[in-house]
Amino acid sequence: MRYLFVHQNFPGQYLHVVRHLLKTRTNEIVFLSEPNQTRIDGVRRVIYQKPGVSRAAHPVLRDTDSALRRAEAAAVLARNLKALGFAPDIIVGHHGWGEMLDLGDVWPGTPLLGYFEFYYQTEGQDVNFDPEFPMRPEQFPRIRAMNIVNHLALALGQHGQTPTHWQHSRYPAWARERIDVLPEGADLAQCRPNPEIRTRPFTLGRFQVGPKERLVTYVARNLEPYRGFHIMMRALPDLLRARPDVKVVLVGGDDVSYGSRLSGSTWRAHYQREIAGRYDASRVLLPGQLPYADYLRLLQRSDAHVYLTYPFVASWSLREAMACGAAIVASDVEPVREFITADRRQGLLTPPLDPHRLAENILLLLEDRALNRKLRRGARLHAERHLDLETYLAAFTAKVAALTGRTT
Repeated sequence: MRYLFVHQNFPGQYLHVVRHLLKTRTNEIVFLSEPNQTRIDGVRRVIYQKPGVSRAAHPVLRDTDSALRRAEAAAVLARNLKALGFAPDIIVGHHGWGEMLDLGDVWPGTPLLGYFEFYYQTEGQDVNFDPEFPMRPEQFPRIRAMNIVNHLALALGQHGQTPTHWQHSRYPAWARERIDVLPEGADLAQCRPNPEIRTRPFTLGRFQVGPKERLVTYVARNLEPYRGFHIMMRALPDLLRARPDVKVVLVGGDDVSYGSRLSGSTWRAHYQREIAGRYDASRVLLPGQLPYADYLRLLQRSDAHVYLTYPFVASWSLREAMACGAAIVASDVEPVREFITADRRQGLLTPPLDPHRLAENILLLLEDRALNRKLRRGARLHAERHLDLETYLAAFTAKVAALTGRTT
């Protein structure tokens, strides 16, 4: 089969799907995206440059302006592909940035399977969840306008997928029937417990954790309030004061994935300054983003893994931490409870905006070894039952077969 994948950040959510499709050696895969350094053998990339935003655009419509310009750029490349003889059997891509909106005009009748990640609302989820970062009602029109691309995508009358029931529930009732829940998982063979890693010193560069020391971990794509970085940092003084044998690794970059940027600084530097002098910085490593192999070793070695988030899209790292059998302390919010379905069964739920309770719950996991072992077993068992990547890949290929009448 011929696939056209679309995602501004290649390969986005489609890494495992693309690898799976390449195994048959009978699928042709073209991927349309912005430029980056990622390469996958067997994938033909088609690159567009990120368009600018018109200064004349209304501030509320800047995201929409950018999306429509992306759609235009993607359609130009699609027409070039068509002129060269490429005709996809199916188009698969993320609707968030607009590239998919005009592709049906290039290949009429070709089924389109779009990824619907998030429906924005002014209450009940991320907006004004954290009183430290209030949003005024005058800003609400911008939030509502962020759904314009969602609505344009739904108006295509095509087919959708989303990874969790919580994300599905955010969409209006009339839209849900067009969107299937295809739960994403983790590679259970790669993301797995490794008890042996605790029997020897663990190193990341010059940072070392001895076998008898306790390692607390935190992972986010970027260190920012949406993923509770400020709460994690504020928990450090209590945590490190209580246990001199604790070391902490906080993984994440200095960009901003969600929410607002901090003028003139990074969130990392801002919160390091806030707690300066109140914690032993030599016991805390902030290595930036890690190579995947080091990231997995970190999850496997962790004595207590912290996952914090606003009521927002759950990270892949939560699934992978569960698959690695990590003892998890996680935000008690609805999207997390879809994975940690019962407190003290697959993980320990903590109030998402309370650093003192977070420190107490981390310490509980470090001190109560029986509870720690129970949560490790519960996390891995949940992953085996509900997060097997092979189940997701089977559901995805079944959906493609249903839409195209062909098997991969």
